[in-house]
Amino acid sequence: MTNWYSDYSKYAVQPMDINNLQQMLLKQREMLTGIGSVANEAAATVELDQTRVGRLSRMDAMQAQAMSIATNQRRRQQLRRIEAALKRIEDDEYGDCLHCGESIAPSRLRIDPAATLCIGCAEQAER
Repeated sequence: MTNWYSDYSKYAVQPMDINNLQQMLLKQREMLTGIGSVANEAAATVELDQTRVGRLSRMDAMQAQAMSIATNQRRRQQLRRIEAALKRIEDDEYGDCLHCGESIAPSRLRIDPAATLCIGCAEQAER
């Protein structure tokens, strides 16, 4: 695959960068795991006892519950991405695009250390 993105392939992630990125991933995992217990409470079933809560308040609670469920799904998805990135570091496969095999630009990994695709493949995947 030859395009203007291929210039990044010569900039493989250095061991020092990998250590820093691994620390970023571990901190993100810790933060997202800590949020989990609070987030699970917010997604709890809304009581339908009309004597305790008015109809509009119940609708607000149900909307908040739906938003919390969606947030939990995104959090779990991000945790899976982080775990996969940590596994790639452990397997010495971190920093390579899963689609084309080229190196992912270090600047891209600093922004999203769990990235699995180089910028070129990511743009193609979005189309």
